This record gives sequence, structure tokens and C-alpha cells, in this order.
Amino acid sequence: MSQTTILHSPTLESVLMVEKAIQKHSQECGKYQLWKKLPKKMMYQTFQVILGYLQESGKIIIDKDGCVIWTFNPKRIKRLIEDDLIIK
Repeated sequence: MSQTTILHSPTLESVLMVEKAIQKHSQECGKYQLWKKLPKKMMYQTFQVILGYLQESGKIIIDKDGCVIWTFNPKRIKRLIEDDLIIK
């Protein structure tokens, strides 16, 4: 993430709300459209901080067209660990 001043730190509730929205609308829309589809209002700056965190943690990617895509798959990761294909 870039070194910018964050005026408002996101709450866990906000992060989870954004995660659920991305999972529901994955590959459908860009950042602004996704922000408009959130069930509760949120500052756009806070939304962008959450997207940055999710990108850094490998849960989402944003493609060249700006489409937000959910990439995190815990069931598959668990299966790969059980099959000794990846090490914790």
C-alpha cells in the first residue's frame, strides 16, 4: 500500500461487508460501482483502504479493465494442505 494519510481506519465490520459484496459481485463491476452496491454507506476513501488491504493480502485482484475479482478460496487451500501439495 502507498504511504498516504488515512483519515479513518476501517472497522472489522466494514472489511467483512466489503468482502461479502466483492464475493457476491465478483467480476461484475469496477470499484466505484461496487462501492455503490454496498448495503451501508461508507466513505470512498475508507473503501479504497479496504480494497488496498484485500489486494495486499491476496484476496482480490483488480484486472486491467478495473474489474474487482475475488480470488481467495480457503476450501481449495485446505484441500491442497491435506494433500501435502503446499506447506503451511
